[in-house]
Amino acid sequence: MIALPSASELFAQGRPRPAAELLAEGAAEAATVHVGANRFLSGEGVGSEAAYKRRVAAGGRIMQHAHIGYREPERTVEAMREVHARVGEAGFVVDRFGITLDWSMGYPERDRAARPRGTGIVLRGADDFARMADAAPAAIHCGDFMLGLPGALENTRAALLAGVTALGNMGQYFTFRLLGWDDDVATTEATVRALGLIAAQGQEVLVHSNLDDGFAAMFLDMCSSIGMVLIEKYIVEDLIGARLAHCYGHHFSDPVSRHAFHRALNLVSDTPGTMIYGNTVSYRSTPAGNYASCASYLLTDILSLRRMPSGHAINPVPVTENSRIPSVDEIVDAQIFAGKLAEHAPGYEPLIDWRASDALAETLVAEGRRFAARILEGLARSGVDTGDAAQMLLALRRLGPRRLEALFGAGEPEERRDARRPVVKASWAAELDESIAHWAARAPAALAAIGPGLTVCVGTTDVHEHGKVLLAGVFEQLGVRCVDAGTAVDPDDLVDIAVAQGARCIALSTYNGVALDYARSLMAELRGRGLAMPVLVGGRLNQVPDGSNTDLPVDVTADLRNLGVIPCVSLDDAWPVLLGASPPPREAEAMATRPAMS
Repeated sequence: MIALPSASELFAQGRPRPAAELLAEGAAEAATVHVGANRFLSGEGVGSEAAYKRRVAAGGRIMQHAHIGYREPERTVEAMREVHARVGEAGFVVDRFGITLDWSMGYPERDRAARPRGTGIVLRGADDFARMADAAPAAIHCGDFMLGLPGALENTRAALLAGVTALGNMGQYFTFRLLGWDDDVATTEATVRALGLIAAQGQEVLVHSNLDDGFAAMFLDMCSSIGMVLIEKYIVEDLIGARLAHCYGHHFSDPVSRHAFHRALNLVSDTPGTMIYGNTVSYRSTPAGNYASCASYLLTDILSLRRMPSGHAINPVPVTENSRIPSVDEIVDAQIFAGKLAEHAPGYEPLIDWRASDALAETLVAEGRRFAARILEGLARSGVDTGDAAQMLLALRRLGPRRLEALFGAGEPEERRDARRPVVKASWAAELDESIAHWAARAPAALAAIGPGLTVCVGTTDVHEHGKVLLAGVFEQLGVRCVDAGTAVDPDDLVDIAVAQGARCIALSTYNGVALDYARSLMAELRGRGLAMPVLVGGRLNQVPDGSNTDLPVDVTADLRNLGVIPCVSLDDAWPVLLGASPPPREAEAMATRPAMS
């Protein structure tokens, strides 16, 4: 198994200032920055969304969350107004709105104009936040690219003044890296200052953490995810004094494990949850077919909340979300669908035997507690000050999910892979295993025959790494040597790694609406070095056009192809390129006998 690094090794590239100093600086800002008023708080007569959640949950109603993904502020405001009104006319309530903030908001405010933009909305200061918060008499949720990134303190100031009392995303602190930003010490210090400001508020502000954006999306063992809940709570609640609310759901397809995770979460936390996100990875059909997936996860969530009212809102994701940004009509349809399903749900309760999911929940909690205890004991043994929130955060970030699980996970060690055998395999990992087997079986026999002589460098343009994991798994099955360049890797670093490792091809996964800009930079980097290496790009191949009047991303497949990039709808598009990038048989045979490079 891998060795536990010492604190001096973990902090060799920089150590944050003491958390006490950073928290004090954040708390000092509470003299002038405090939770402001908005339509939701005033209309409901509450000081925070947490108070509202507790009241509604006690009354037995299932709360609903709607997400708006438009890029322009005015269109977003109008969409929230219309969705709230139309769903209300149908007899249901949208309790909270989430807005899709752009990743460029994660940079310090002074840097944002010069940084690449994605497909989300950019809010500039407290006035823009206030416009969102007053769009409708519903809570406003600012989830992504607020906390956990270099611009955390500026974003938190503006959100609090607008009356936002649920903001995040702490999960992103552990996994997200902004392109062109390598200062994780500055990121940590900004985050801790922001948390100090939140903790010093007179009203309860929920620090939101989407587990599926953090390490939970990368842990192979679901028990580790519950362990991470406990570690995050220890840092945010015990060390800092704020309240931490968790979201999950993107990658939980199996109803039994989805319900078990909800139960386990409620056994280890009494803070109201933010929302249970839709199982978006299950939307792989037509819109009509996707309604079956929507009903499956929503019914599980509704029944879970009826049994254990945690304060989470359900999130009916429009069935077109896997292909484009949904329209207002489609958002309204999804909300009404969820409301009607909640009316039907009580009739299913007598049919359900909870024993299997309850037993699974008990396992998740027991092994999750074990994982968390091992992390705290191990970090203390390494010399990390486990009573210092800044050191804890940065140590965890630098260790990363794979090493954390290998070092401290609940399962038995697997020496060959420097990993542990999962006690409860994560749903996403099980589904990826099936996909890997499927695509490896579809590969041409010729590729499997020459695979050992081929090296492919894989990476991502952003934090979403499941596409990269799929590629690496398929290549491993075929005997192809796979070099992992990491997630959110800058184009120049990607080329450095590919060249140093002797790769003959680059395979890139993208999601966050930067496919074309990233490909331009990457191809310029290759040309500048006189390289003609083939580049495969798959995932969400879209981007908002420069200088366009639209706020919607458009397909850029043709533009990518014009750059010389090979767009891949599926791995079937990759096979001919990989075969063409392979060395001749004699060279392949010689390369297969060389020692593998790590």
